[in-house]
Amino acid sequence: MTAKAPQSPDLRIKEIGTSRPRADGALKVTGHATYAVEYATQDGVHEPLHLWIVASTIARGRVTAVHADEVRATDGVVAVLDHTNAPKLADIRDEEYAVLQDDEVHFRGQIVALVLATTSEVAREGARCVRVDYAEEKAELTFDEHSEGDVPEKLNAGLSPSSNTGRADLALDSATHVVDATYATPHQHNNPMEPHASTARWEGLDGTAELRIFDSTQASHSVRTTLAPLFALSSDQVHVVASYVGGGFGSKGLPHAHNVAVALAAKAHPGRWVRLAVTRQQMFTITGYRTATYSHLRLGADADGQLTAIDHEARSQTARWKEFAEQTVAPTRHLYAAPNRHTSTRLTRLDVAVPSWMRAPGEMPGVFAHEVAMDELADACGLDPLELRRRNEPTTDPESGKSFGDRRLIDCFDRGAEEFGWDQRRRAGSRVEQDWHVGLGTATATYPAYTMPGNRARIRAEDAGRYSVAIGATDIGTGAWTVLAQIAADALDVDLDAIDLAIGSTDLPMATVAGGSAGTSSWGWAIVGAAEEFRAEHGGSPDPGAETTAGLPDRPMHGGYSLHSFGAQFAEVRVNRWTGELRVPRMLGVFSVGRVVNPTLARSQLIGGMTMGLSTALFEESWRDARYGHVVTGDLASYHIAAHADVQDIEAVWLDEADLRVNPMGARGIGEIGIVGAGAAVANAVHNATGIRQRELPVTADRALGWS
Repeated sequence: MTAKAPQSPDLRIKEIGTSRPRADGALKVTGHATYAVEYATQDGVHEPLHLWIVASTIARGRVTAVHADEVRATDGVVAVLDHTNAPKLADIRDEEYAVLQDDEVHFRGQIVALVLATTSEVAREGARCVRVDYAEEKAELTFDEHSEGDVPEKLNAGLSPSSNTGRADLALDSATHVVDATYATPHQHNNPMEPHASTARWEGLDGTAELRIFDSTQASHSVRTTLAPLFALSSDQVHVVASYVGGGFGSKGLPHAHNVAVALAAKAHPGRWVRLAVTRQQMFTITGYRTATYSHLRLGADADGQLTAIDHEARSQTARWKEFAEQTVAPTRHLYAAPNRHTSTRLTRLDVAVPSWMRAPGEMPGVFAHEVAMDELADACGLDPLELRRRNEPTTDPESGKSFGDRRLIDCFDRGAEEFGWDQRRRAGSRVEQDWHVGLGTATATYPAYTMPGNRARIRAEDAGRYSVAIGATDIGTGAWTVLAQIAADALDVDLDAIDLAIGSTDLPMATVAGGSAGTSSWGWAIVGAAEEFRAEHGGSPDPGAETTAGLPDRPMHGGYSLHSFGAQFAEVRVNRWTGELRVPRMLGVFSVGRVVNPTLARSQLIGGMTMGLSTALFEESWRDARYGHVVTGDLASYHIAAHADVQDIEAVWLDEADLRVNPMGARGIGEIGIVGAGAAVANAVHNATGIRQRELPVTADRALGWS
């Protein structure tokens, strides 16, 4: 059930909802946008130093010796740092950031030494020539659906690892129709276009020291608050700039070991700029990834297809030395109505790199499992998959009992079915066109509507009716440079060209991460709140120089609602009946995401998410060598992603709406929902084409024809 919308705040809507070209587009296509290792850092005396990582070649043990004397004697090499001579950190409670602080090796690919040189070529060759001796220990590296595990302390986003309502086990015993199966998603790596990179300089002595960093990050303020205590600095002593970022997909949402490494090297050589560009291969070890998951799902339904029980048991893996638990079961708690529900999570701890955020953590693997299981249940009940979802649409949030703010999932399915031609769907395995099995599939998409606390914005009146608007947000390619200016224009009731926007620096007011599909909602609301405060302080005709810094207003808008975005994914798949080759000629996503701030950029985000979903459905899969712990598919030659030829007709549309329970703009996040459900829609379409059920990603040629 959708609750009645609250009254709209006093926000003039003119720019919001208008398609505008990217404010940073010309800079990017002409090469004038400056990224983390491209800043001019010559100080007139010294060129910047270049840093290269020496990575461990064992998965567990201790470093017994680092042989680097010959490297240090090489022309151009400035220093070789290891655990015996690197600067000591003030706080090493988080093992991921305890870089070069002891001799322990926790995973293969861990940083065990750093080479500083005058050129990147000399640094790279020096790193290749450093020899490291180890005392190797037995490592645990294998993860599968039978791996032992324990219950994590909490899931990502602070969620409980388990939930229970009623008696799912008893309800399953008495159900007319039961689906009981395990669904699997593989390890996946984020691989943004721009690898992780940083340029840093340490200035001054300990008491007055300052650390300056140009970083490729989704959250400059997070880098600051992470590094400051490690180096016994106050937050004001750390300055982070991230004006332009070449993608992140979650991997740049949290700082990683390389951030500490470049700061250590800078501290070891104060006054010198130090550049570190993480290689593509190193991104498969030290900058996060999505863990593999196994979901044992049991669905019970009565004779009419009404769900009576949902039981979702998820397994994933983490590092032995640091816990990260994917919230795979989280979407199951909200998707469909059932009186008896149970979810649980088990975590296997291995001697591997720690997983982290990857686009739609939890929702991507969890919804894949649940939506393929729903497709199976529709078959068992003899129902169209859309009708099954219609019969199990909840009136309130099944988990919390709260009213949904604006749940229009069935509207998405109805519109999508009409536009996609769902009535052309045939019985599984019955449609063959020449050498191709043809099928249609669908799945639900969902993602929570987050608004992060702590955001603040600064507004200053300038000459000639112009306004400077500043907030420490980050544009990772999603369009923040553009949409925040649009929101500011409406909040201040001026034209767009009267706004001078500044983002991407910790010298600007606090902003949270560009992640969780919460950036525009959180930052935009802070700008609206600052504009309201500015008007209250300075009136409608402020003098130049008038300035206000403020954050989210005290006015509660969430009102105890369960806030989520929803969507319906549709896919057509063709499977070659002789070779198993898969083609996806059509995809359509219909989304309910509140008011869209900029339709051009929103469509780009949604189609990008769907394309990434297609990529996970057909290609993306990281393989770890269970003997030695290294990622075998550690580059873009062997870690396959969707290419242009794989992406054919993809379209994203959305419902015309505004969700004013979330924020004054009426907008919910769109960065992640596009990937959710896309893989399940493709897998379900493969089943409809061939009659062979797909419970594991990626759907490869042999799996599509049932050869494996």
